[in-house]
Amino acid sequence: MKEDFDSNWADQTLNVGRYRTLQRKIVILIAVAALLPLISLATINYYEHHSALMVQVQEPLRALVGKTKHSFELFLAERISAVSFIASAYPMSQLADTKFLARIFQTMSQAFTGFVDIALIGEDGSLLSYVGPYQLKDINYTGQPWFQQVLIRGAYISDVFLGFRQFPHVVIAVRHIEADGRAWIVRATLDTTQFEHIIASMGLEAGSDAFLTNRQGVLQTESRRYGHVLDQLPFALPPANFEPNVQEFQDNGGQTYFLSLSLVGHTDFVLVAMKPKPSALSILYAVRKDLVLVFLAGVVLIFGGVFTATRIIIQRLRESDAQRLAAIHQMEHTQRLSSIGRLAAGVAHEINNPLAIINEKAGLLQDLLQRQPDFPNKERFMQQIEAILRSVDRCRGITHRMLGFAKRMDVKIEVLDLNAIVTETVGFLEREAQYRNVTIEQRLAPNLTNIPTDHGQLQQVILNILNNALAAVTDGGHITITTWDADDRIGLAIGDNGCGMSEETLKHIFEPFFTTKKEKGTGLGMSITYGIVKRLGGDIQIQSAPGKGTTVTIFLPKRPPEGEGVQP
Repeated sequence: MKEDFDSNWADQTLNVGRYRTLQRKIVILIAVAALLPLISLATINYYEHHSALMVQVQEPLRALVGKTKHSFELFLAERISAVSFIASAYPMSQLADTKFLARIFQTMSQAFTGFVDIALIGEDGSLLSYVGPYQLKDINYTGQPWFQQVLIRGAYISDVFLGFRQFPHVVIAVRHIEADGRAWIVRATLDTTQFEHIIASMGLEAGSDAFLTNRQGVLQTESRRYGHVLDQLPFALPPANFEPNVQEFQDNGGQTYFLSLSLVGHTDFVLVAMKPKPSALSILYAVRKDLVLVFLAGVVLIFGGVFTATRIIIQRLRESDAQRLAAIHQMEHTQRLSSIGRLAAGVAHEINNPLAIINEKAGLLQDLLQRQPDFPNKERFMQQIEAILRSVDRCRGITHRMLGFAKRMDVKIEVLDLNAIVTETVGFLEREAQYRNVTIEQRLAPNLTNIPTDHGQLQQVILNILNNALAAVTDGGHITITTWDADDRIGLAIGDNGCGMSEETLKHIFEPFFTTKKEKGTGLGMSITYGIVKRLGGDIQIQSAPGKGTTVTIFLPKRPPEGEGVQP
């Protein structure tokens, strides 16, 4: 099948949809060529602005994390310096005195906030003296992780843990060694609420989150989204270093953030700040909206100019095709007369004359019966004679429709029963089929939806295809006609078990004046058939193979063709 607009003459019947498709293709082709520079410029501009804005969005978050990290480091450095000073400034004998240790703790608490208690611990882990709110007596810290760390490092800041208090706290411990080899440990406890105050001073916006965690992902402060102190984060943190960095991050809930994190010096703490990406890029979205508006305005102007130019071109093309259409109509009429002439002559000779005789004889019988009132079973015979006369009238109507079929007709869209048209058209060829012993099997779907179509032209389509099928099959062959409902279309298939066609023949089957009947054919039948089907808004397909027969499938719409009204 050839469906190309320029090469298939039969496809150039006046089809509004084809013109619209052609106009659309021209508009798209010209518009794409004109829009490429505009699209390229808009894309480059957008990505450059996106990159610049990403830096502007990420830099404040990086600076905020860096500033807060230094606040933590300064806070912890001051506290560990105070504890180190106490451990080195006073001998063990004085620190072991609880009253003396209490005066030192009071002075230290006034100078530095956040301390909860202080204790002197021997190198064996035993508690020598303690000042604070808890009752800690006869406790040995040998098994505590922070105690092992301070023995190794000399000074240690622990993670948040519960310990013997069963309350979250942080330990700052410093080991001091005298010249004589004696060693002791001064340990102070920090309240973790001081960490909360430092994070609160960051001034986070709504939807953001910041918290302190250790390197194993255990929260050291409260988090707005992920839980309380000592809860495990539901996701693994990206690798961190001592310089704050910013990266995109998606948590286990599918929310995308700008994530900034940094290690806190001399501790196992990791400072984490998270800012929702949509709110961070609100400025970018506003700018992108302006870019889109400018781009759309340019597109509208380009398409407006292109559409106006193509409309003029298409109008001229329509005028040219209208001239070709007039020639096609003339060929259709010629082919119609050629196809029907032989049948009309046969019908006039073989049907009309016998019908006249039957009608005359039946009328004579009717007159004779009326003159004999006592004729046996008179009423029954009169009914049979009337049935004969009705049948004669019906046959006359058929012959009149056949003769009218050869006349040139305009398109007249009516809601019709496809099955009835098929049955009526098959009746034209029954005599030839019986003569050649060809079986015409009708597989017509019951309750088939009526469709808006032209009775005469659709009848010509079916007749042309059936004539080709009769020419293709040998005597005793088989032809099948099938109808079915196919969603928004009605399907009609006419298949035969004849000689079939090659692929090369199928390529040219719809071309005007192409025929396989040599001197017997004009080559216009399938070309006109194709044009009629397209004009009626349908589609036609052919499947064939040499020696395997041919099947012609037609799909007709359940809605009237565009531009055609339905007559009642």
